[in-house]
Amino acid sequence: MSYQAVYQTWLNEPSLLAEEKQTLQQMNEKDIEESFYQEISFGTGGIRGLLGLGPNRINAYTIRRATLGLANYLIKNNKLNGVAISYDNRFGSREYAYEAAKVLAAKGIKSFIYSSLRPTPMLSFALRYFNASAGIMLTASHNPKEYNGYKVYNETGAQLNTYEATLVMNEISKIASPFNIETVMNELVHEIHDELDPIYLEEVKKIQIHNDKKTIKIVYSPLHGTGGTVIPKLLAETGYEVYPLKEQMIVDPAFSNTKSSNPEDSIAYERSIAYAKEIDADMVLVTDPDADRLGVAVKHNNEFVLINGNQTASLELYYLLTEKKQPDGFVYTTVVTSPLIKQIALGFNKKVGETLTGFKFIGEQAEKIMGKDNYLFGCEESYGSLVKDFVRDKDAVQAVFILSEIGNKLKQKGLTLVDYLDEIYQKFGYYVEHTVNISLKGIEGSKRIQAIMSYFRNNGLNIPSFKVENKIDYINGYVNPHDIHLPSSDVVKFENEDGFIIFRPSGTEPKLKIYFSTRKSNQKEAKQYIEKLVEEVQGVVAKI
Repeated sequence: MSYQAVYQTWLNEPSLLAEEKQTLQQMNEKDIEESFYQEISFGTGGIRGLLGLGPNRINAYTIRRATLGLANYLIKNNKLNGVAISYDNRFGSREYAYEAAKVLAAKGIKSFIYSSLRPTPMLSFALRYFNASAGIMLTASHNPKEYNGYKVYNETGAQLNTYEATLVMNEISKIASPFNIETVMNELVHEIHDELDPIYLEEVKKIQIHNDKKTIKIVYSPLHGTGGTVIPKLLAETGYEVYPLKEQMIVDPAFSNTKSSNPEDSIAYERSIAYAKEIDADMVLVTDPDADRLGVAVKHNNEFVLINGNQTASLELYYLLTEKKQPDGFVYTTVVTSPLIKQIALGFNKKVGETLTGFKFIGEQAEKIMGKDNYLFGCEESYGSLVKDFVRDKDAVQAVFILSEIGNKLKQKGLTLVDYLDEIYQKFGYYVEHTVNISLKGIEGSKRIQAIMSYFRNNGLNIPSFKVENKIDYINGYVNPHDIHLPSSDVVKFENEDGFIIFRPSGTEPKLKIYFSTRKSNQKEAKQYIEKLVEEVQGVVAKI
């Protein structure tokens, strides 16, 4: 069916509200094509897309259809212990969460839904606490305000694995129409208020290693999202001097008081760093809207320095292994995360597991080794980590707690996180990473991403400054040296003894991501080398 025909089907749908029909009638041809040319894809991480009407957008109809598919999958596989549901601050998040609960209720499935927004890790926690069969998180993580998303979790508290996601996709595809899906609000919809908060926070507090006197001064911002519900409370209860940035503590779907909702962007810190300077704070902690990722800025030589995701993960891991005798076990990282993580783990004689990008793969490994081996730490370069696996997704609440402890301990020695990083580099080598994000939107953008991936997959990487010693194409799956079988993924990696260059389309945004990593004898040399690599690769990409 052509996109125009699908558009007409929606326009003629009697169950559509009058204002929805009016919105459809006001669409221009490009909007119609983009919104109706395909059904929004339920990928391995669920659904993420632009808000709006049409089958290729996030709306009540596409959410109901996805939930009905999930319900049918659960019934077919006799997974009937209910579904935990949470949501962030975005437009439609709470409404869609309750729509999902009502679809489940109509199918006779109980839900455990937070009555107000809560972080993604608390969704994983609730799921495991109630022994539920699945979980739903309404969030688009760090994407701009125009987006929303729908992440699905299995009974372990991790996001669906690739096989499970395929089964759910198959059930969704059997539902021909997103309209007239039955919903009901009844006793099967069980609301969670704040009763889980102290139980979850008690688990977080157990990751503490040293309970020193608190002298560090912390500014915290949830960027208008979910972190504000629990993080200031956690820090205050454990004796930290915490100053929440009031203007960004407001739950706001428009993200009015920040230029970015992504801790990877330096502009996301503008107001919190300004406030930190005003009150002479030592550290700024910023969580993304669903509080699974943490960004850090630290005062060093009277200037605030941003610490990236690879660096925060390195700091956490090094501290955990240095300050406490850990049992034998696994440290988990991903194919695009800094090799420094692996070097730190091996330096302490720990085993390393490397997975594909996406924390669901780390959650899956944590489940596999349960009862047989020890989970020690997991992280990925995009500002996400998990210290203790009582939840099975990345957890910025835990990251806030351990990094506050690290910062506090260092302050007592007259040091900062920057000094601690330097100690790590001196032991393991100077690692520098950089990610280039090429934004390519819409149908044409998707074609260009495919063309670039195809070029490097077929022609290799030929640039003057990087001698390729090994190429790994993950498109047909791959069994890595850690004996973890990696499923098929559209990723091409070029590596040599000093680092890697990786090409990968984002699974959540219309972007091509190019990852660079190198190790040199000093930081200046490493940074200059990365700059040269970026310039050479971008020169090749521009000609494709």
